[in-house]
Amino acid sequence: MRLSYRATARRDGRWWFVEVPGEQGLYTQVRRLDQAEAMIREVISLVREVPQDSFDLVVDPDLESLGAVREAVEAALRERERASAAQEAASTAMRHAVSEVRASGYTSRDAGMLLGVSNQRISQIERRPADSSVRDEVLPD
Repeated sequence: MRLSYRATARRDGRWWFVEVPGEQGLYTQVRRLDQAEAMIREVISLVREVPQDSFDLVVDPDLESLGAVREAVEAALRERERASAAQEAASTAMRHAVSEVRASGYTSRDAGMLLGVSNQRISQIERRPADSSVRDEVLPD
């Protein structure tokens, strides 16, 4: 079974302090958040005497430690999640509309004109399975 660690990165002044809560000796500090995973991975590897690629690791920034920018970051993350959900709903609606329009006998060119995309895009949507993890772009060409 593959080990998994969850680290927390907390901002203090100009430094990020990174630790694995509840695990003695698994901590480090970095100047930039993008360095956190590599550094804590190295610490875990050295302390536990295991290869760096032998475990999973997630680094969670502690938003509480962000001070004045916390609200802006949280708002941006919420809006990004809402946009993602809206894009998923739009993709589902587009696939359904393409299916309905084409099943009613319209050409792919007509379907494209009706839905504001190219006929090539209609063909791509028709070929993609409904459970595909790739979202359908619904913006006009």
